[in-house]
Amino acid sequence: MDLRSELLKSIWYGFTALDLEKSGKVSKSQLKVLSHNLCTVLSIPHDPVALEEHFRDDDDGPVSSQGYMPYLNKYILDKVEEGCFVKEQVDELCWTLTAKKNYKPGKDNKNVLPGKDAFSLWCLFNFLSEDKYPLVMVPDEVEYLLKKMCMAMSVELNCVELEDFISKDTVQQNGFTVWSFLEMMNSGKVTRGMDQEITSMAIEEVYREIVGDVLKEGYVWKKGQLRRNWKERWFTLRPGTLAYYTSEDRKERQGNIPLDGDCCVEVLPDRDGKRCMFCLKTLSKTYEMSASDTKQRQEWTAAIQTAIRLHTEGKTSLHKDLKLKRREQREQRERRRLAKEEELQRFRALQEEKERKLAELELLKEAQRQAQALLEQDEMRRRQQHDEMQQALEVQLREAEESRASMQAEMILKEEEAERQRKRIKELEGLQTSLEEALHQEIKARQDEEVFRYAQTGLLSEEEEKMKALMALQDEQEEYIRKTQREKQELRQEMENKTRALEEAQRQLEEVRANRHRVDQDVVAAQRKLRQASTNVKHWNVQMNRLMRPVGPGEKRSSGGSFSSFQIPSQRDPGLRLRQRSEEQDDESKENVDSSGAGIGCEGERRLSQTSNGGMDIP
Repeated sequence: MDLRSELLKSIWYGFTALDLEKSGKVSKSQLKVLSHNLCTVLSIPHDPVALEEHFRDDDDGPVSSQGYMPYLNKYILDKVEEGCFVKEQVDELCWTLTAKKNYKPGKDNKNVLPGKDAFSLWCLFNFLSEDKYPLVMVPDEVEYLLKKMCMAMSVELNCVELEDFISKDTVQQNGFTVWSFLEMMNSGKVTRGMDQEITSMAIEEVYREIVGDVLKEGYVWKKGQLRRNWKERWFTLRPGTLAYYTSEDRKERQGNIPLDGDCCVEVLPDRDGKRCMFCLKTLSKTYEMSASDTKQRQEWTAAIQTAIRLHTEGKTSLHKDLKLKRREQREQRERRRLAKEEELQRFRALQEEKERKLAELELLKEAQRQAQALLEQDEMRRRQQHDEMQQALEVQLREAEESRASMQAEMILKEEEAERQRKRIKELEGLQTSLEEALHQEIKARQDEEVFRYAQTGLLSEEEEKMKALMALQDEQEEYIRKTQREKQELRQEMENKTRALEEAQRQLEEVRANRHRVDQDVVAAQRKLRQASTNVKHWNVQMNRLMRPVGPGEKRSSGGSFSSFQIPSQRDPGLRLRQRSEEQDDESKENVDSSGAGIGCEGERRLSQTSNGGMDIP
């Protein structure tokens, strides 16, 4: 965060404080005063001619923040030189402008912070707030700041009260504004009712550490360079410099030690009656110092090494670097959280898709029943609405009639009263002494009567208009009822058409199932015939193999039998040919299993007839 961004945060509060109507625009005269004060505290020459020249086209109207930004950047911020002004004065100017309008703590609250502490908290808020407008501070930074303050007061942070405050809707959506933060601090719940002086000291310490870039400060014994005596000094360590003063009020600075990459800090042994010694070595001098105890010596050496490292790295503030690191960590956590949410959403989407597909079947089944139920409910609701509207109209009509009757009765009473007043006036005409007073009273009574008559006339006309509106509303209701009946008839016709289509589909489904059942029966019968034919073929093959087995040389012929004179030439082996023929027939029967039963049966009978008739290939 550069110097321009820090200045813009404070100037933004000053600009918005001048915007009394919260319209984003400020009058030109107020901007002149703001610009002049900024030039004064920033130690740059003020150029009123440039302001007049820049806004010459908008002399009468207000100037928006977008219109003021080019002038602010060109004629003020571009001329700012770091080190030529005190930034705290700029903050005090802007705080004075914005506190008068926005910071209004309750007077009866005992825990109200003093103006100096409120200003310090305002500066801390601007330092830790996000670089977005309007300026807000995220809850993590608020918790970090409160922990630093509680650590300075040596107490624990009341996390319960902080979480209760963070749980508010405005804080969760937008973050803390500086005014809500100051309101929380003024409530005293976070600090648990600590003494006002302790709280102020803690705020001052945290302010100097974060805004003032003070890495560490405190009393340390220092050995002189010339007289070589030991004196206790108040040291203030910042990135790149170590200054020491006479006392902690920091009014008389005794010296300033610049820190760079050539500096180093070393721990020294105890000597000269001093303990916990350490030294800071630069290119030109060596500074010997003594801390109060070992812990302080360790803290000082570590803090000086940190200051040297920051200066070497070109960083001017430790807390600016820490703020950037915390912001990066929050962004990483946010990215991880978004990734987890996306993964969870995808899982939920898949689960919902699965459930949706499972529910679609149930929805299709329930669609017809729900449609019928919705139709009946809609009809009942419309009838009920019509009855309620009719009753309301009748009640309004009766009330209007009663109001008109009461107004007519009042008119008659008023006329009678007026008649009596006229008679009384005639009777009092002779009384000279009381004439003026009675006359004034009568004039006043007549004026009141005329006003009341006009009011009654307006009520009667309004009553007639209401009657006309009621009649028009009744006609509109009747037209709505007729339209509803037509819609109901169309919906009923559509339901009947869908029912007939569903019945036709069910009938076609039953026919398909019956055809499939018949085909299954035909296939079973064909398979049964095929198995019977295959069994017959195998039986005859076995018989033929047994009967046609050839007689080898030297074997005795069987006496008797019808095949005793059967001779087979010696060139071929008929038994082997018969076995091959039977195996080929078995293979063909297996290949034709899927064919029709009748064709397979005929083929098996043909082969059986050939076998029984001696259809062998014998030469």
